[in-house]
Amino acid sequence: MTMNSIGIPEGFEPHFRKSPFTDPWEPLYSKRTDKAVIIGLRLAKPHTNARGNVHGGLISALADNAMGYSCAQAIGWASSLATITLVVDFTGIAQIGQWLTVDSEVIKTGITICFAHSLIKADDSVIARANATFRVVPKHEDDTHPR
Repeated sequence: MTMNSIGIPEGFEPHFRKSPFTDPWEPLYSKRTDKAVIIGLRLAKPHTNARGNVHGGLISALADNAMGYSCAQAIGWASSLATITLVVDFTGIAQIGQWLTVDSEVIKTGITICFAHSLIKADDSVIARANATFRVVPKHEDDTHPR
């Protein structure tokens, strides 16, 4: 994995969508491919639990975001998405200083439903996997999602 001078892997840029929920976790990064929106961040103390490992809530929230953005991209950002189900299986731990990525794959899109799954890695080790189902809903006028 090639990184720039500040330790961010090539292709990642500051995340295009800010949220009050994720503000405390900044800086977040993302990389868009033809098939997905990959979210990444360098793990720091605000991302950890009392034992000093990355918190499962952070992993779950970022997986939900990455899979939702990947589905939105797959449908051309034409609609909003609401999470119906989110399942996360934790298979390992991550610690401060590691690079966390959430790499998703859209399984199927439809008029009302979208399915995706993701692998969450700390450096190059899988620490979780996630699956989600999203409801495709009409966009509100105040939803200014970048395309």
